[in-house]
Amino acid sequence: MSRPDPALLLPARYRFVHELTTRFADLDPNDHINNVAMAAVFEDGRVRFQATIGFQRTEALRPMVASVSIDYLAQAHYPGTLACYVGVAAIGRSSWTLQQLVTQAGTAVGTCNTVIVMTDGQRATPLPDAFRGVLEQWSLT
Repeated sequence: MSRPDPALLLPARYRFVHELTTRFADLDPNDHINNVAMAAVFEDGRVRFQATIGFQRTEALRPMVASVSIDYLAQAHYPGTLACYVGVAAIGRSSWTLQQLVTQAGTAVGTCNTVIVMTDGQRATPLPDAFRGVLEQWSLT
């Protein structure tokens, strides 16, 4: 596994953060938070980010995750708090890319890159200009 760009490991670059508490149920046999639970942390952060920016799914505008790439950088532990940072990394014609960073006690434990495509339920559709403007406000700094 190649290490992520060091610039992606700087929490100050991200405009959104959500903190959550680790759960005992998320431990694996090695006593660290398992990979499936970490994937759920990224998913929860992504969904909370979209709610915070006011994204409203409609019948005509349905986001679909097209790609998710997770890099696990260090072990996360129970008990403890995780901070999930989210920023917009790219905006395309009909898609946007979110970059995420999860830290625990100041240590980067994982990154996630997610491509989301706006669809009409069947095929890709251009991002509405108003939504594009909102995404631009949440770009990585």
